[in-house]
Amino acid sequence: MQITEVRIKLVSRPNDKLRAFCSITLQAAVVVRDIKIIDGTRGPFVAMPSRKLTDRCPKCGGKNHLRASFCNDCGGRLPAKRKIVIEDGRQKLYADVAHPIHAAGREALAGAILKAFAEEIEKSKLPGYKPVELFGDDEAFEDDEYAATKTESQPPKVNTTV
Repeated sequence: MQITEVRIKLVSRPNDKLRAFCSITLQAAVVVRDIKIIDGTRGPFVAMPSRKLTDRCPKCGGKNHLRASFCNDCGGRLPAKRKIVIEDGRQKLYADVAHPIHAAGREALAGAILKAFAEEIEKSKLPGYKPVELFGDDEAFEDDEYAATKTESQPPKVNTTV
């Protein structure tokens, strides 16, 4: 597996463990987006992209996150025993969208991402630093988490005339 490009978008939210989003290109052919760099107890670590696990409401068939107590569509109470429990007794709430198959692949991927992360932090300290854009102009993709981290957002204008 050859990692041909690593893009890091630093997140500047104080008191948050999320440090950056990452997008990688593998063998100049496949892109994996929404990789997160999170500040853990033993330093930064890489979290692969994931999605929330859902199930269906027995009454209306609407999709709901496993932590939901009430249906998003009909408002009915959902059964309490619908959670997925993994081997160590914790509840499984998310499923990886993309992930390495073995430990050596994870180490290679995490090593390249964390190296690029350290380099991006050093670049950010220089005058005239311009953050990397993860998504090109021709792509209409922009998820809510990424949009919430933009530092150039303007506060909403409030009409004060009466």
